[in-house]
Amino acid sequence: MTHELVSALRPLLAAEASAEAHATGAESGDLEQAVWLRLLERLDATGPPVDPQRWVRRAVRSEARLSRRRAHAEQPYAVEPADDSDSGPEERAMTAERRRELHDAVRRLPGRCPGLMAALLSPDDLTYREIAGELGISQGSLGPERSRCLGCLRRLLTVEVAAR
Repeated sequence: MTHELVSALRPLLAAEASAEAHATGAESGDLEQAVWLRLLERLDATGPPVDPQRWVRRAVRSEARLSRRRAHAEQPYAVEPADDSDSGPEERAMTAERRRELHDAVRRLPGRCPGLMAALLSPDDLTYREIAGELGISQGSLGPERSRCLGCLRRLLTVEVAAR
């Protein structure tokens, strides 16, 4: 009886778990495993469900909700990965110098490029919508404008590096 039940429920469980996993961001294999465990526990305690297909659908949804709650409650250990480089003052000074050179080059770009590149390099991490509003241009034109500005910046920096 158990083998027939498992064989009959396997395709339904795989389909339900896949659908719920896609909607909740969980792993379908994890959902399937949790439902199989529930079914085995139920078989030991009360026997097979009266309507196995309905039970599987409900169990998958329940496990998906539990998985979503667990994922929501999890907290990362650290905001950023551990930094093993232990950069000293020389490294920080070199990084600051490269950053200054980049910003100097950005200021020398033509047209709207200095404003756009400054917004993209901003530590505020602005969205395209915010940048478009700040610069007074359409959000759809930001991508092509960004590509054009990056090309100009690349050519400018290539000439400067070659001149050194």
